[in-house]
Amino acid sequence: MSNPFLVPSPLPYGYPDFSAIREEHYLPAFAAGMAEQRAEVDAITSDPAPPTFANTVEALERSGETLRRVSSVFFTLVSSTSTPGLREIEAEIAPQLAAHSDAIRLDPALFARIAALHDVRETLDLDAESLRLLERYHRDGVRAGAQLAPEQQDRLRELNAELSALTTEFGNRLLAEANDSAVHVSDVAQLDGLSADAIAAAAKSAADRGLDGYLITLVLPTGQPVLASLTDRELRARVHEASVSRGLRGNAHDTRELVLRTVALRAERAALLGYPHHAAWVVEPFTAESVENIDAMLGKLAPVAAANARAEASDLSTEAGYAITAADRAFHAERVRRERFAVDTEALRPYFELERVLHDGVFRAAGLLYGVTFAERHDLPLYHPDQRIFDVADESGPLGLYILDPYARDSKRGGAWMNSFVTQSHLRGTRPVVLNTLNVPQPPAGEPTLLTLENVRTLFHEFGHALHGLFSDVRYPTFTGTSVPRDFVEFPSQVNEMWLDHPAVLPHYAVHHETGEPLPTEVVEKLAAARRFGEGFATTEYLAAALLDQAWHRLGTDAAVDDVEAFEAAAIAAAGVAEPTAPPRYRSTYFQHIFGGGYSAAYYSYIWSEVLDADTVEWFGERGDDLRASGDIFRRELLSRGGAVDPMAAYRAFRGRDPEIGPLLTRRGLAG
Repeated sequence: MSNPFLVPSPLPYGYPDFSAIREEHYLPAFAAGMAEQRAEVDAITSDPAPPTFANTVEALERSGETLRRVSSVFFTLVSSTSTPGLREIEAEIAPQLAAHSDAIRLDPALFARIAALHDVRETLDLDAESLRLLERYHRDGVRAGAQLAPEQQDRLRELNAELSALTTEFGNRLLAEANDSAVHVSDVAQLDGLSADAIAAAAKSAADRGLDGYLITLVLPTGQPVLASLTDRELRARVHEASVSRGLRGNAHDTRELVLRTVALRAERAALLGYPHHAAWVVEPFTAESVENIDAMLGKLAPVAAANARAEASDLSTEAGYAITAADRAFHAERVRRERFAVDTEALRPYFELERVLHDGVFRAAGLLYGVTFAERHDLPLYHPDQRIFDVADESGPLGLYILDPYARDSKRGGAWMNSFVTQSHLRGTRPVVLNTLNVPQPPAGEPTLLTLENVRTLFHEFGHALHGLFSDVRYPTFTGTSVPRDFVEFPSQVNEMWLDHPAVLPHYAVHHETGEPLPTEVVEKLAAARRFGEGFATTEYLAAALLDQAWHRLGTDAAVDDVEAFEAAAIAAAGVAEPTAPPRYRSTYFQHIFGGGYSAAYYSYIWSEVLDADTVEWFGERGDDLRASGDIFRRELLSRGGAVDPMAAYRAFRGRDPEIGPLLTRRGLAG
């Protein structure tokens, strides 16, 4: 069998040859890739020559090419075009990959060579990026358990393998549960309030599953977009209940035992590595550095946000004429927004047509700031018909490829994200191939894709991650693109959201898809005035999730938790953010970020990064209309550096000082 993963792709930029890739290729390629990298590491450790940076650290950076190729494709597709076969492979391969990673990180001969170099690092005459890489390998080895006794390492391997399997199972159950929890509606009258194209999308979703009527599919967060429009209070309650009950229904997709087992194993692993709890271990190499620093920042926000959320709920109840519930909040908030600010966000959708937003909004902003251009190409094989591919270039020449996969489907997990098929590295001579994946409802054939304002914001946000990958300019793969501390990685993407309503960008894409009329100036002004409306709720629901994440991951090995819902309620109450109309953005049982992804004990990262983001938006404002010069500075000092420099040192060099929290408090309406 010819396996396309066993040789470099012949396509431009190493883009995967999806015309040749089949499910039966993955397991043999994973096996070959792990064996190849193990042999490469054995060659390093058996080298009779004394360790040098080149024959140890740089050789380790070059290793694992086959494994990198198959992993990047497989884990992208298992998230975006999942099949039963892919899920079976994932369940089989996840613990094997964890064991493979441990075999390298815990290899005593390899760590001995790294430690020997680390001991004399100041005498090696290394450039700054190479020195940082050596220090990173040593630090990561210690944190991974390289200095533990053999029997402790054996237990660590067992923990890592089981945790990997649990993460995979959580994601698989959540995908199945989300599909199973979609709300079926028979009578179109119940959909009153939804736009015609939204109703058509619901009809298409039902038809795609062989159902009559309409199907309201669920997005990953607690808050479902349709709740802002549905006039039928009973249906709003059904949709909300379906959302908050995911993973709690006692069926085959229930995730509660996975949550409890995961936090227990993470606590045991942290103790084995010498930390009081998982959160302390996670945050140590991040920019926050300690849980105490996280508490200090979140503690400034939680009381004010919760008080604002309660006041907002009271105001909305008065407007509604009854005590609103969490299911009602979005509907009445939208009504008040329309009345108070004359802004109807549902009525804005005809002004946000996907093609226009992409080309005249997202791509235009990137051109104004960084001088980059995008040209769609149709000559490369696709993994799904919805996929779009663009060549990206600047004045110096080609940069790489940008891929967009915009539409929701049953085989795609919820949310939106960026990942890479190929990452940039001067050592490997590779340019980036980056992907943005969204979950926008797909309209019937021939109909335009009209976005909500939140969809537009998400596209700008995820494209900020894409730029972080596309602009990477580092030597070593370890430092490429978004390979930065978790509480820094959201910073560039959040900054990119500012261009959504910038006067040099918005008028070019916010154009009615039928009449060609631009979004009226008075609406733009009202949107700006309404921006802080509901920020108490938005901040509280986010903080409730971030603090819930911290509570789960500060449990020690002596904790005895057997009731997920009771623990969740107590944790949110103890944090001071319990507001019935503002449930956490993610409940524990569908908190993909922390139980199925890479944000465990790090969901605080979004608001931690937003401090930098708001401060940077202020910097752009101070510089006025000199967008291109400002963009070049931001690209050079931050976007291109990846993990090759200390991120906070890079920020200080860029801003000329430490970040200040004031702009964030003002943005969220929390300033005193």
